Order: sequence, then C-alpha cells, then structure tokens
Amino acid sequence: MSTPRTLRASRAPRIPVLLYHAVMDDPPDWIAEFTVSPQEFGAQLDAIVASGRTPVRIGALSDHLAGRGELPPRPVVLTFDDGFADLPGPTAEALASRGLPATAYLTTGAITPGLGSLLPPAPMMTLAQAPMLEQYGMEVGGHTVTHPQLDTLGARRLRHELRHSKEVLEDTLGHEVRHLAYPHGYNSRAVRRAARAAGYESAVAVRHALSSETDEAFRIARLILRRGHTVADVEAWMDGAGARVAPYPDSPATMGWRMYRRARAAVNGPEFAG
Repeated sequence: MSTPRTLRASRAPRIPVLLYHAVMDDPPDWIAEFTVSPQEFGAQLDAIVASGRTPVRIGALSDHLAGRGELPPRPVVLTFDDGFADLPGPTAEALASRGLPATAYLTTGAITPGLGSLLPPAPMMTLAQAPMLEQYGMEVGGHTVTHPQLDTLGARRLRHELRHSKEVLEDTLGHEVRHLAYPHGYNSRAVRRAARAAGYESAVAVRHALSSETDEAFRIARLILRRGHTVADVEAWMDGAGARVAPYPDSPATMGWRMYRRARAAVNGPEFAG
C-alpha cells in the first residue's frame, strides 16, 4: 500500500545521483564489479552532458532538501566513494574537461599513510591530495575512518567513525565538511541520528534508486554503477527511468539482512562494508 510520502515521491521530479568507485582498466578483484573502465566512463559522462541535465554537487541537493535553496529544473549529481588513486588524476580531469562538478567521499584510514582500514588492498589516493579534488571543482565529504558496516557498530565506535574522519578532513582542507556517505549504504535510524549529531548536514545511502525533491536528507538514494552498466542505462536514468524513486521504507528483506549482520558482527567484530 502506498503512503502519502511515497506517492509524493512518485510525482516529484526525479534526480539521478550516480555512485562511482574506481575508474581503471585493471582493478583488484574485490572492487572489479564496481569499477568502470576509463573509456566507458568517458562515454557515460558524454551521455550525461548530452542529456541536458545540470550537474550539481550534493551540497546543492542537501540545501534544497533543507529548504535553503532551489535546484535547477533537471539536476544530476555525480559522487565517488572511497578515494581510489585515479580520482585526483584522470577521473578528475575527465570531469573538469566537461564542466562536471562532483562530490568525493573519502575513507580517511585508507588514504592516510601509516593508518589502515577494512578496505582490501587497492591503489588509493593520499590524504594530502584531497585539496587537489577541490581545485578540480569537487566537493569533499566523509566516508568514515575504516569503512565498516555502520549499522552494526556500538555507539562509541560509531561516533568515532563519523567524527574522527570529519575532523581529519576538516584539518586537511581548512574548512567544514558537511556531507557523509554511509559505507556500502548501510544505515539505520540510530546511524542517521548519529550522523546528524556528528555535525553532518546530509548523508547518502545507495538503494540503487532515483532520488527526488522529497527524498530524505540523511538517506539520499544513489544509483550504483557496476561494470555491466552501459551508456544506455545512464541515458535511461537521465530520463528519470529505469529505477524506482525514493523515498520509500526499508523492505522486510533489508531489515532482516541488517539483523543478521548485527548478529554476525557481535561474534566477529566490525566487518568491511562491501
């Protein structure tokens, strides 16, 4: 049965928020499913430009959801998670050459020399390169310290993951970091409350759905790019088709999977979100 909120979502303008990870030809096996080749990436960016949509950073969508600003008639948001080595180089250059702003969410433990994270080994950028992203026109957000399943953590560890990564990025960039991405999209009501308490103004999930002007500021839906996605998929999303529209409540399967992961984490400790 449809609720008033989901009915409003179905009628609201549809906003594609794309989620990329690595852009490379030969990725490690663990991230290969979520990797796009540079050639395919360029073709997808060209399709976004040809769609006539106006690219905006997540901050613009967040401000709109909070009633602080207007969006262009047909916006699109590009986001990048983790901080792979291609990001401050060829990926940023491909975006800048097309005039496409974006938002990058960085896992501080994975990009800080001498620290560590739950991410398996992969070529990563460094924390010192974060200001370069802003020079290319990107907005930088937090993606925790170690990339855990946030909805399985105790309150103390959850606060550390959210706040310490934010503080490290703010020290590096010299200004406030306002936006968060939940690792692998895992979140819950408690996680969303903790994100707000940590000082973030928005948080993106995954959901593989189109966002909308009635979406939730601390559970913004994104469309996750897999290696099997094509330019045709991107064109459909630019047309506001090919995926459901957020907001919508968690399914029983999602809630059951969360309970299972919490039980497993209680035995094994924090686990990689991926």
